[in-house]
Amino acid sequence: MLSRVRVLRPLAAGALLLAAAAFPHAAPSVDPVMVAKIREEGLQHSKVMEFESYIADVLGARLTMSNDMKRAQNWVQSELKSMGLANVAAEPFMDYGVTWDNEFVSLHLLEPDYTPMVGYPIAHTASTAGKLDVSAVIVDLQSRDDLAKYRGTIKGKAILVTPPAAVDLAVLTNGVPRLTDKDLAAIEQVTIVPARPAAARTVRNPDLLNAEEKMAFYKAEGVAVVLQCESGWLGAVRGYSRPGSARDGWSREGMLNSVPLVAITPEHYNRMYRILKRGIPVKVEVDVRNKIGDRVEQAMNIVAEIPGSDLKDEIVMMGAHLDTWHASPNASDNTSGVAVVMEAARILKAVGAKPRRTIRIALWAGEEQGLFGSRAYVKKHFGNPKDSTVGAKADYNKLSAYFNQDYGAAQYRGIYLQGNEQARAELTAWMEPFRDLGMTTVSNQGVGSTDHVSFDEVGLPGFQFLQDHTPGTGGHTNMDFLEGIQANDLMKNATIMASYVYHAAMADNRIPRKAH
Repeated sequence: MLSRVRVLRPLAAGALLLAAAAFPHAAPSVDPVMVAKIREEGLQHSKVMEFESYIADVLGARLTMSNDMKRAQNWVQSELKSMGLANVAAEPFMDYGVTWDNEFVSLHLLEPDYTPMVGYPIAHTASTAGKLDVSAVIVDLQSRDDLAKYRGTIKGKAILVTPPAAVDLAVLTNGVPRLTDKDLAAIEQVTIVPARPAAARTVRNPDLLNAEEKMAFYKAEGVAVVLQCESGWLGAVRGYSRPGSARDGWSREGMLNSVPLVAITPEHYNRMYRILKRGIPVKVEVDVRNKIGDRVEQAMNIVAEIPGSDLKDEIVMMGAHLDTWHASPNASDNTSGVAVVMEAARILKAVGAKPRRTIRIALWAGEEQGLFGSRAYVKKHFGNPKDSTVGAKADYNKLSAYFNQDYGAAQYRGIYLQGNEQARAELTAWMEPFRDLGMTTVSNQGVGSTDHVSFDEVGLPGFQFLQDHTPGTGGHTNMDFLEGIQANDLMKNATIMASYVYHAAMADNRIPRKAH
C-alpha cells in the first residue's frame, strides 16, 4: 500500500494556478498553495488508517446508548483535544433510553447433526433464560386467523419466523465493481423530478399482524427464542432493533419484556428450515446474554472546533456518524467516515490552516435509528424556518455548509448538489485540484438516509460526497471489518474533505442556498 501511496504526488502550485486561470473567471477561487500543503500532508503523511484501525479494532461496535459507545466517545474526545482542537465536548440531545450491550452469544445446531452456527441478538432484546437446549419449529404467523393454530403449541420453543433467505451469489463471487465513467456520466446527468401528488393514505388491513403484535404473541405464548434471517449474503448476519423499540424510547421495561430475538446467517438458517420441512426434528442450543442498564440516560453527539478569525461567528461543518450496529466493528459504516473527518481535522491543524470561519466537527449518535443526533443538533442550533413552532435560530444564517461521509469506505468520485444548483460553481471549482484522484463528478441529485439530510430538509446546505463502490465491505452485518478497507481510498477522502472545508471556511461568501 505504501508504494502505491507514494505515486499520489501533490500538484505543483504553478499547475494549480494554471488550472485556476483556465476556469471561468466567475468561479470561486482555489488556493493552490494551501491545496498543495493539504495534498502533501494527507497523501504522504496520512494517519487516517491509524484512526480507522484503532476505532475498528480496539473500540469495536458502537450501538447508540451502549457502554461501548460511551468508551468510543471518550476516546474520540481525547484524540480531538490532543490534535489541538477547541471546544471539544459531548453534547446531549435527548433522553434516549437505557444502555444495551451484548456480552455473550452462543448458537449450535444439536440435532439431527451438530454444527456451530453464526448469529447475533437483535439490539434491545432480552437475554435467554440461561443456556437452552430447545426444539425448533417453523412459525408462519401472518393474520389473526393464524393465532389459534399456534396458541399453546410454541411454549419453550425456538421458532423460525422468516422464510428461507434468497442468497445473492453474484455479489459473493464477483463483489461490487467500482463506478465506471459511464456510471458517473449517468449520475451527473441533470434530472428534473416532477412534483408528485400526495400519496393516498394506505389503510392497513386489520386482520394482518404487524411485527409488534407478533412479538407480543410470542411473548405471551412463552417462546424461548425467536430466530430469523434477513441477509442475502452467505456468512453475513443482518439485524437491527427489535420492533417498537423506538416508540417505547428504548426503555428498560421494553427490553426486559421482549422475546430474545436472534438473527442468523442464511446458510445456517436455511439448513434448519429445510430439515424441518422434511418433518425431521431440529434441536438447538442457544445462550444469549445482554446487559441492560437500569436508568434512562441522554445520548450524546461529539463536537469540536478549529476557531475562525474575522468571520469566526460563521460556521462550516463536517461530520460522520460515530454510532453503529453491534455485530461488527463496522469498519466501513461508519468508522471510515469518522476516521476521514478526524484525519481532515488533523490535516488542517498540521498545515497551520487559519480559517476565517469556524470549522466545526460533529460525530453523531443515533443515526442508525433515524438521524436522531443530527436532527436534534440542527433543531437546537439552527432551528427550522419551515416549522412555525420552531422557527429559525440566530445561527441559521451563519452556517455556510455541512459536508458528510457515510456511504461506505470507498473513494470520493464527486459530490451531490442535493438539488442546490446555486452551489454548483463552488463545489465544482473546489473539485478541480483533485481530478487526478478520481474526483470528477458533480451531480444535482439529492441522496438521503444519512446526516446531511438533517441540514438539507430545513433549507441549509448539506452535502454528501459521491462515493465509489468497493468490494469487501459488509455494512450493517457481522462482516464489516478492517480487512475490507482500502487505505488509499480513505487517504484521498480525508484530503479532499479537508480542502473542501478549508475553502468553504475561507471564501468571501457563504455557500449559496437553494433558490426555493
